[in-house]
Amino acid sequence: MNRKLENSELERLDVEGFKAAEKSPIIVVLDNIRSLNNIGSVFRTADAFLVEKIYLCGITATPPHKDIRKTALGATESVDWEYRKDTLELVQDLKRNGIKTIAVEQAENATQLHDFAINPKETVALIFGNEVKGVDQEVVSACDQVLEIPQFGTKHSLNISVSAGIVVWDVWSKWKALK
Repeated sequence: MNRKLENSELERLDVEGFKAAEKSPIIVVLDNIRSLNNIGSVFRTADAFLVEKIYLCGITATPPHKDIRKTALGATESVDWEYRKDTLELVQDLKRNGIKTIAVEQAENATQLHDFAINPKETVALIFGNEVKGVDQEVVSACDQVLEIPQFGTKHSLNISVSAGIVVWDVWSKWKALK
């Protein structure tokens, strides 16, 4: 029989331990995300995989907010974040600082997630877009690469928080395997 573990048995970091821990070379950029629950869910994913930082851009709401807090469950306290008004300017700044910028979008010449290879010494910024419009075309055009999650059903897209969970886990697991 498999017994579920109690939270006290999970040996999770506290906020101070998280802040001191080695981070994965992943930055998450949220480009005009409307849903506060999606924002909070992305914070939890970022916490789970020791993401270096989250940038909240455009209309994306910022902590503290009760609806973000409801799904983040404290991750807004552990994960570093910053608000930037203009996503395109942020992408240009990240590139100037040697960070590889990757839009997660359906686009011509996109790399399928399962074909995506990482350089474990390179920090990547994963840009996730608005629930309806996706990543702004100007931002997609400015990025170094576009990454697409393959889908095989009838729907055109996945929820932003689901997409972030899939992509961050995939990049983290590839980084961890090469580290």
